[in-house]
Amino acid sequence: MGEGERFQLGTVGALTLSVVSSVSIVICNKALISSLGFHFATTLTSWHLLVTFCSLHVALKVKLFEHKPFDRKAVMGFGILNGISIGLLNLSLGFNSVGFYQMTKLAIIPCTVFLETLFFGKRFSRSIQFSLIILLLGVGIATVTDLQLNALGSVLSLLAIVTTCVAQIMTNTIQKNFKVSSTQLLYQSSPYQAGTLLISGPFLDAFLTNQNVFAFKYTTQVLVFIILSCLISVSVNFSTFLVIGKTSPVTYQVLGHLKTCLVLAFGYVLLHDPFSWRNILGILIALIGMVLYSYFCTRESQQKTTEAAAQSIQIVEGESDPLLNAENGKGGSTDAVVPKAPVWKSNKDLDA
Repeated sequence: MGEGERFQLGTVGALTLSVVSSVSIVICNKALISSLGFHFATTLTSWHLLVTFCSLHVALKVKLFEHKPFDRKAVMGFGILNGISIGLLNLSLGFNSVGFYQMTKLAIIPCTVFLETLFFGKRFSRSIQFSLIILLLGVGIATVTDLQLNALGSVLSLLAIVTTCVAQIMTNTIQKNFKVSSTQLLYQSSPYQAGTLLISGPFLDAFLTNQNVFAFKYTTQVLVFIILSCLISVSVNFSTFLVIGKTSPVTYQVLGHLKTCLVLAFGYVLLHDPFSWRNILGILIALIGMVLYSYFCTRESQQKTTEAAAQSIQIVEGESDPLLNAENGKGGSTDAVVPKAPVWKSNKDLDA
């Protein structure tokens, strides 16, 4: 199996793991929050990250992956930013209607595209842009029901969008610039994410729910669902970093909207949530957008691979052609060779 085939297989595996684990944890948390009355979402997320770190620490001890320390300031800033973005998303949900919160999540893709274009010079073809518009339209039809605006909620939503976009872009760039794997990055950043949410979570949840997480009555059933949620979260957090590292922040957001559609469908089938023709129409339009996005991304990736292979073949043929070598002054002479000056290459890890 070639390197490209292994990469594609790994990407498909990461996408599948992300979808399955995310849909599973949403169903588990929905039962925990809606049925059992445990409304402390931010504190629960901090427990997720703490369990994730402990699981990765055990994996490190049994040598399932190699620890690779790098810029501590970058890791700390990245971890704290991720924690802040989670807190802001929860605040956005608390201060806005559900419909406006869904609009906030939809706005993450256009914001990510804008930031990557502005700061990284990344270009998105018209085909990709068209497929993203179809996707966002479908998800909007399926999920956005009411739009109630207020000043504080709008500011919180804007901050949540920006911090989430920056955090996801950093997830991709840090892995590439410092040559670290998704596991290595998650292991080093999860303590800072968990610490941020462990400190702020109880206060944030008390502010949003008027309840104290420490005074909650933890029955056996609640504890079982909390433990199950924490165990699933290890897979969710790992697959999130893996998908963004192997693909892009935009692709991860597209995948997130696929999860939303699946959660709506599973909620109707398993939990008998209300479902309308508007939901069905929106999901179908969103699926069309996802299929188009996948098709255009695959086609553009194949075109880039073909162009790169053609260029490498031309270079090899040029180096092996004696006439071209003679014209370039590379061949046909037995004179003493003048040594070239050494070329110093910058270390990308130091420049990042």
